[in-house]
Amino acid sequence: MHLLPEDTNATIDWTLRESARAKLMVIVKRTLNKYGYPPDKQQKAIDTVLKQAEMTAEYWVSG
Repeated sequence: MHLLPEDTNATIDWTLRESARAKLMVIVKRTLNKYGYPPDKQQKAIDTVLKQAEMTAEYWVSG
């Protein structure tokens, strides 16, 4: 875990956020394929992981 100094602004740059979201989606899809996750259920799993990542990011920013 990397701790930020108190005076560091923890807001998310939207251009970086979209790029990070796209990279995360690719990583999740590759991981699902690697472990034989059913293709017809992959989109739901990807959406779930992305939602969890967004909620975690919100927690880190607010908390």
